Amino acid sequence: MQFISLMLLAGVAFAEDWPEWRGKGRLGVVNETGLLEMFPESGLKVKWRTPIHSGYAGPSVAAGRVFVTDFETIKQAAGTQLDATMNMRRANGLQGRERIVALEEKSGKVLWTSAWDSDYTGIMESYALGPRITPTVDGDRVYVQGAMGRLRCLNVQTGALLWEKDYIRDFGLQIPVWGMTSAPIVDGPRLIVIAGGKGDAKVIAFDKVTGKLLWKALSSERDEPGYAPPFLLQAGGARQLIVWHPQAVTSLDPSTGEQYWELPWNVKSTGLIVATPVKHENQLFLSCFYNGSYMIELDPSAPKAKLAWKSTSDSEITTDALHSIISTPVIDGDYIYGVCSYGQFRCLEARTGKRVWETQAVTGEKARWASAFLVKNGDRYFINNDRGELIIAKLSPEGYKEISRTELIKPTSTLGIGRRERKAVHWSHPAYANRMLYTRNDEEIIAVSLAK
Repeated sequence: MQFISLMLLAGVAFAEDWPEWRGKGRLGVVNETGLLEMFPESGLKVKWRTPIHSGYAGPSVAAGRVFVTDFETIKQAAGTQLDATMNMRRANGLQGRERIVALEEKSGKVLWTSAWDSDYTGIMESYALGPRITPTVDGDRVYVQGAMGRLRCLNVQTGALLWEKDYIRDFGLQIPVWGMTSAPIVDGPRLIVIAGGKGDAKVIAFDKVTGKLLWKALSSERDEPGYAPPFLLQAGGARQLIVWHPQAVTSLDPSTGEQYWELPWNVKSTGLIVATPVKHENQLFLSCFYNGSYMIELDPSAPKAKLAWKSTSDSEITTDALHSIISTPVIDGDYIYGVCSYGQFRCLEARTGKRVWETQAVTGEKARWASAFLVKNGDRYFINNDRGELIIAKLSPEGYKEISRTELIKPTSTLGIGRRERKAVHWSHPAYANRMLYTRNDEEIIAVSLAK
């Protein structure tokens, strides 16, 4: 009996939730064991599927629940008298309701929903599809943020609203062209957000339980808030909050908002920075679509940093190191792997940024903004490309070695992508939790088994 109990406990220990953007710690790592080595020829087994509305935001999984956001447009009811502006917004699909849906993890049954009115006027219309931000779960609270800067704290079990903020109303946010995309992050008693408020309110910390404002930091006068999520790391004997915005990479003390260090990096074209910063030992790597790569060396003895190397190219066409758009790169040992501006999957030397190899195999076609999401599992990677496929691959300086590939979910996002073989893309990061994969498109959310 004791042996059986220990085996059961061991099984539980190697299963884990996915409570926020890119999983626990935003590291993009699946530590679970017992996952399949190859995909079955018949494809992955779908355990459940539940209809939802449109959106880009990937799901989070915690406390036996799956949380996902969506957007439903409001069509004018017959005979309703509206002014011309309101009619135009509705006709263009800009006015509607954003929503968070809580589902039972085992069955996909809808447990509760919470919705709020939202008007996407101000976002580039060809991308006004739905929320962009994965919900952040912390204990008995889930934090959800909409594309127009509406932040809500809800009870995990019931969906009851505990507190909320509106960045436009409360802090003077000017909505960036692609909407708000940076997922809130929990640090001890604080919830830290990219709010883009006027004055020194680009970054704000709230009491995570009450919503009380704790501190504000960084000016929003010169630029948009950007699209990269905040990232926490430990370096130089200090816990640091990394905020990558269109003018610089800034490190703050997450408990006070005081600045540790800042390295200037003026990013071209409407602050188009999306990927999450990546840390490996004392290296911090960032990559964006136009300006390419930026490697920072973190001081091991104090909260300080210096530039190690950066790209010389600011072109999406004539690229040098890595020019990511949506995909967050990874650092594995002495090498960087990631997806470049036209879907080129590249390996770089981490020390110098020198390109080691390149392949188009991951994305399948050389197309602007072709993307894929990389998640590490042991000595291999799960890669979800924007064609809706899931890949198992091993990456090394010797080359890209694909082990298995399968169809995962139908790509449905057709707006603003130009020509693609599948006429649509899948730009939603899956959640990997408890030997399952959860992913969504603009029609449904599905759960598929990754267990052996």
